[in-house]
Amino acid sequence: MAIDVLLIIAVTSFIQSLFGVGVLLFGTPLLLLVGYDFIDAIIILLPISIIINLIQIAKDYRNVDFDLYKKILLYTIPLVVLFLFLVTQVRINISFLVGIFLLTVALKDYSKKVNTFIQSTLKHEKIYLGVMGIIHGMTNLGGSLLTAIVHNKDYKKQITRVTIAISYATFAVFQILTLLISGYDLNIQFLGVGIYLLVGIGVFILTERLVYVELNNENYTKFFGLFLFISGMMLVVKSI
Repeated sequence: MAIDVLLIIAVTSFIQSLFGVGVLLFGTPLLLLVGYDFIDAIIILLPISIIINLIQIAKDYRNVDFDLYKKILLYTIPLVVLFLFLVTQVRINISFLVGIFLLTVALKDYSKKVNTFIQSTLKHEKIYLGVMGIIHGMTNLGGSLLTAIVHNKDYKKQITRVTIAISYATFAVFQILTLLISGYDLNIQFLGVGIYLLVGIGVFILTERLVYVELNNENYTKFFGLFLFISGMMLVVKSI
């Protein structure tokens, strides 16, 4: 049992417990850095991401923005499946562009020009959701674009987290189904995955009771903006 993997899971589970996304978004590049390949990394991370999201959905399912979720099912999920299926054939590094976009979204509340630009970009919602599917299928970075579009809607924290959670869980379920249907040799170590799941669930319970419940909507929005900014910086630095 690798200590570095356990640390990565603990930190990314904390982030996902707050914002509904994080285990795949940050865990994937971190596992790549310590020597895992892309598919092996997502095999480790997908079950943890799904379990945390399912707990969040069970807690707040009444707050889901189902209008947005239906659009994600229609415009995003098919492209997640298609491009994950093709990912072993095509590798494109778009981390820099995604990072710049996240930095821009994070600054929307501090600049009228930036806010105008973001609003004009997100008017083309169908195209945006399609691009999000392509990016997530190829890189696991679609969660960053998901957080950006939800953050732009200025929801209360319960709506923000659970809408991201149900969308992100759906990404993960279809990724697993795609890997199974494609016949990819899933070398799953069930004992290891079980321990990783326990760590993720434990971190979620602690985060929910000690951190999430203490955040009001205003502070949650500020932390969410900071989360987007840090995500953007990490992607930009990683791609340089």
